[in-house]
Amino acid sequence: MAVRGLAFVLLGLMLGGCMQGTLEPASEANLKPRDKMLLAKAPYANVDIPEPYKRHIVDFHRKELPGTIVVDSDARYLYYVLDNGKAIRYGITVGEEAMAWSGVAKVQRKTEWPAWVPTPGEIERMKVPAFVSPGPHNPMGARALYLYAGNKDTLYRIHGTNQPEYIGEAISSGCIRMTNEDVIDLYNRAKEGTVVVVLAPGQGDSPQNPRKMASFRS
Repeated sequence: MAVRGLAFVLLGLMLGGCMQGTLEPASEANLKPRDKMLLAKAPYANVDIPEPYKRHIVDFHRKELPGTIVVDSDARYLYYVLDNGKAIRYGITVGEEAMAWSGVAKVQRKTEWPAWVPTPGEIERMKVPAFVSPGPHNPMGARALYLYAGNKDTLYRIHGTNQPEYIGEAISSGCIRMTNEDVIDLYNRAKEGTVVVVLAPGQGDSPQNPRKMASFRS
């Protein structure tokens, strides 16, 4: 068990560029009084996010400009590109392959503690109500960034979560989920108009994701 755990951590570090990375711990400086109040009522216990999926500053070798968001769904990482060949890397939850979307879009609007209005397909598939009010029980979490291609809503979101235990996984919803602390950090950095590049399967720099590989026996 110890060998498998060590292999998981080492593989995650190699695949995600974290051998040159610096752990960037979440800071309460980003949290508004309302955030602290609502997060204190979150319906989940503190979750120990695996090391590869914690927030890091890493080397970034792609050609996207600083200020761009890049989503590598295969590896379960989201990057916010910085200057000088660096990026902030966040762990994410992604949609199952059938629910995935890829392409180039822009952040057209941003919301703090959004309500959730499921699509008819989500209502039928997930058996959820037609409207969920904002708050710590809402699966949209603390922040949402809404992605548009031209003037068309892609129906693809980057948002928080009330299930942080799934960071690094692919589950039924097609959107990108981050821990509430991480999505607040990203929300504060990304402006309306920010370009978002969602890589198609097999196009990322990390072809395997470390959580999946951790299930292999040594």
